[in-house]
Amino acid sequence: MTDKLICGMDEAGRGPLAGPVTAGCVILPEDFPFEILNDSKKLSEKKREAAEKVIMEKACWGIGVVDHETIDQMNILRASMFAMKIAYEMMRAKLPEWLKSRGIEVPAGNLDSYISAITDGTSNPEVPCECRCEPKADGKYPEVMAASIIAKVERDKMMLEFDRLYPQYGYAKHKGYPTKAHIAVCREIGMSPIQRRTFKF
Repeated sequence: MTDKLICGMDEAGRGPLAGPVTAGCVILPEDFPFEILNDSKKLSEKKREAAEKVIMEKACWGIGVVDHETIDQMNILRASMFAMKIAYEMMRAKLPEWLKSRGIEVPAGNLDSYISAITDGTSNPEVPCECRCEPKADGKYPEVMAASIIAKVERDKMMLEFDRLYPQYGYAKHKGYPTKAHIAVCREIGMSPIQRRTFKF
């Protein structure tokens, strides 16, 4: 293997007032059906979930999750970068077997040196590979699109679980984002157990 492996990373959940921030990290194969990808925010829920299934079947991927308490401790930017680092480490652990399964020779030495990562935004996580950040990368690069999709789908699933635990807060509908209804219920009955307490209401 001589060509660099392109790795996309993106997060979901920087803006909400509650719940975790998640991140995806994805390397796509050459025969991936790229037409199913887009920025996760531009896909319907149904298309995101369908794309996520294909990504998890065909790609080498990882997901990172950082909970609301850790977000409060380290701030949301650092927590987002930490989630990307976790996602990268999960993807990286799978990579040798994934390459072998596709008939790609795994190079000797440091496999990280063969990876070129692109992150969406203006900051890079601490990962041991070549890495660059680019605003709006989730609308330009298929690997980042794929990362944004699996991060978004994973976080939405978690917020649905939290909705079952705390139904009065409406997490199934707004996923923890600062809607008028979310802010109103927090002011009326108090914060939920998954609230980010360092965020302003």
